[in-house]
Amino acid sequence: MAIDADEVQQIAHLARIRIDEEAVSGYARDLTGILAFVEQMGNVDTDGVEPMAHPWDATQRLRPDEVTEPNLREHYQSGAPAVEAGLYLVPRVVE
Repeated sequence: MAIDADEVQQIAHLARIRIDEEAVSGYARDLTGILAFVEQMGNVDTDGVEPMAHPWDATQRLRPDEVTEPNLREHYQSGAPAVEAGLYLVPRVVE
């Protein structure tokens, strides 16, 4: 799939970026190359290849799910102008 200058300009417009006229042909060539590479990757036979999330067979060390910090909510909310039931009260913005 070849990308032409008009398509590059349309992509730039949608992305809200400005591209100099001199650079459009270079971007068209680069994007065409990227799409050709993606198409080439799509043609690779992956039958029998097991999907994986990461190339290394690693597991994360897990720690116990325990509270390690004291509850300082009252301290943090002491400077707030309005608090109710542990929640900060703010003025209504949308009616």
